[in-house]
Amino acid sequence: MKVLVTGGAGFIGSHVVDKLIQEKYQVVIIDNLSTGLQENINPSATFFQLDIRSEEVLTLFMCEKFDFVIHLAAQTMVHKSLETPSYDCDINVMGTVNILEACRKTGVKRIVFSSTAAVYGNVTTLPVMETNQKAPTSFYGLSKLTCENYLSLYKEVYGLDYMILRYANVYGERQGDGGEGGVISIFTRKISQDQSVLIFGDGSQTRDFIYVGDVANANYQSLLVGSANKICNISTQIETSVNSLIDHIGMISGKMVSRNYNEKREGDIYKSSLSNAIARKDLDWQPHMTLIEGLDKTYHSLSKL
Repeated sequence: MKVLVTGGAGFIGSHVVDKLIQEKYQVVIIDNLSTGLQENINPSATFFQLDIRSEEVLTLFMCEKFDFVIHLAAQTMVHKSLETPSYDCDINVMGTVNILEACRKTGVKRIVFSSTAAVYGNVTTLPVMETNQKAPTSFYGLSKLTCENYLSLYKEVYGLDYMILRYANVYGERQGDGGEGGVISIFTRKISQDQSVLIFGDGSQTRDFIYVGDVANANYQSLLVGSANKICNISTQIETSVNSLIDHIGMISGKMVSRNYNEKREGDIYKSSLSNAIARKDLDWQPHMTLIEGLDKTYHSLSKL
């Protein structure tokens, strides 16, 4: 089976590629390397430096004849989407439509789409279910929700199977400082260098931190299930406050952490925890990495850089 991974040189994408190669899939990567890194690319994969918005995407699909596509390439920064909504829309929506067009024109069996907890917005009742009302507070969340609707309609009109995975805050080795889970990378680097950490808000805001290896497994499982066309939260279903997160990293590092508090950022969600009941049932998936174990692996990986 041949799988295309868009954004396969990125943080999450490279872990997905590693998992697929471990499972003996033939893997092709496209990545424009705007945030992805050459050193993240598994040497057993075939790599093309290509933007998902490019007209050359269809040519590649026609030549390679992919069975599956795992679509991770995206603009993932909330603040960037608020500063330049058109840029966010161009990459996330138009780029995704370009990939979808190539899928339907070349007979791809299924596309696995990486979505986000940001589609929900501020929800008062936790954990958040997939059926909850969607009220994004950022253009990033809106663009991802728009792409979900495109996938649903592509299934209805063209018969293209999909799986939508709404990630909680992903963290782990190879993580950069951007994106939704980047706070762990930022804190790790600052603490390892004995620098103070900057917290937006009072630190009581919570997130559901999911280890990247568990996310990679969810993508793999999405290729295996017979019944597709579903939406699954990929999460731990556990709330962790930013203050608690810093406490954990401080304990792992053995360092005293200096904290500076600033005003909360526009568009940031206050509390977040996603129900993972559907993923457990429909994907036969569950998270295995505890936060302490995952933070330990992440800290000792990133602090060496």
